[in-house]
Amino acid sequence: MLKMADVQQQDVLYDLGCGDGRIAVAAAMERGARAVGIDMDPRRIAEANQLAATVGVEDRVSFIQGDLLTADFSQASVLTLYLLPTLNLQLRARILQELKPGTRVIGHAFNMGDWQADARQAMGGVYLYKWYVPAPLAGTWEWLSASGQLYRVQLAQQFQKLTGQAWVGSELVGLAPAELLEAKLLGDRVRLSILPAGESAPLVFDSLYQQGYLLPAVNSPQVSLGIRLTEAEES
Repeated sequence: MLKMADVQQQDVLYDLGCGDGRIAVAAAMERGARAVGIDMDPRRIAEANQLAATVGVEDRVSFIQGDLLTADFSQASVLTLYLLPTLNLQLRARILQELKPGTRVIGHAFNMGDWQADARQAMGGVYLYKWYVPAPLAGTWEWLSASGQLYRVQLAQQFQKLTGQAWVGSELVGLAPAELLEAKLLGDRVRLSILPAGESAPLVFDSLYQQGYLLPAVNSPQVSLGIRLTEAEES
């Protein structure tokens, strides 16, 4: 699970249903990360604290006895789950709303219903599932390209799946419909491929969602922040 999550030293891993604490302890021992384990069973929490003390990582690991459905895990950059499908689904809304876009979520054996995993791999007769918490991109966005053209997309979103339409033009002459060939979202990373009318090749815009804006990636033809328009600005 740690390998699939690509846990790094700067990460904060939360393990829901941590049991004896082995995942959180391994994150600290093997990856140097900070980790928090949460479990409802006080006996398991005692076992987890003993394991952390035995291997000497109690300064990087903590364990909390609490309700998994109400526990605060909003600081996680990695979230690991080994829970029943009903609990996964009950937690899904909180995961999407409270975790930062790009947070990695790893589930053991059970999925998240119609929120399809971004990756999965077989392990010992079961599957591990990996999701990236998707940035909230529904709405209308505008930015400028290096050629000075104004690009606009209107996006609908279901989890990480994007659909929509595009326009290209300028404030002086107005916007003309364009073809949105690709709209791909992986956590906080966005790729939009747009083919203006009459052109033979699309422009591909790679950007990073941060604090409500789309920041252009290196070598992207986008030269301004992508800004989400209000309803008044759309008209």
